[in-house]
Amino acid sequence: MREDKIDRIEKKIDTLAQSIDKSRIREYSEIVSNPKRLIYLNFVAGLAKGFGTAIGLTILAAIGIYVLHSWVNLPLIGQYIAKLLDIIENYR
Repeated sequence: MREDKIDRIEKKIDTLAQSIDKSRIREYSEIVSNPKRLIYLNFVAGLAKGFGTAIGLTILAAIGIYVLHSWVNLPLIGQYIAKLLDIIENYR
């Protein structure tokens, strides 16, 4: 009976050890303990998020403008774009 309890405790300890290994706590503590690496990783993550946001917004805006242009005749938007292009060309 006592050996059964010990076996159950050992199994629970093994399960706990495996779950701790899967949670990657050791890797997290290593990153937090090294401020330069933490700053570098956060910087790279920020660049990736910003780049992804810019690309996604560009694609979404292009699709939106295409849909608006194909469904509805909007000469007003075309006039604003033409004026904007004229301003850009004259600025050079």
